[in-house]
Amino acid sequence: MVDGMDMMSAADLLAAINTSSGALAHTMGITFQEVSVERLVATMPVEGNTQPYGMLHGGATAVLAESLASTGAALHAGQNRIAIGLDLNVTHHRAVRDGTLTGVATPVYLGGTLASYEVAVYDDAGRRIGTARLTCALRDS
Repeated sequence: MVDGMDMMSAADLLAAINTSSGALAHTMGITFQEVSVERLVATMPVEGNTQPYGMLHGGATAVLAESLASTGAALHAGQNRIAIGLDLNVTHHRAVRDGTLTGVATPVYLGGTLASYEVAVYDDAGRRIGTARLTCALRDS
């Protein structure tokens, strides 16, 4: 994750995560809005992340969810440790064709060797369009 993150201000941490969240998150248009171990929020446009029928691609929802939850797990793991995804599942509740999605990740379990997060994904109208859960192993880097 980000070296020295324990000593960063919240704004500096948010900026660092947005610049170091990886090529896929950048390609998908994911922007973190809020980051802490207890709650992470990010947005992602539907446009550019659709399948052939013009609806949001389910894999795009999974990318948003994993980006949020793995960042939370990495923050929980702390410096000199890494979070490695073990299990991701996503339930798609409704189709979306446009707008911006908002994902909200909250911890389900924060242990010494595992971290699990639930991610609720909402459309612009505040309707839940998907629910995901990611479990990460926490290891020394």
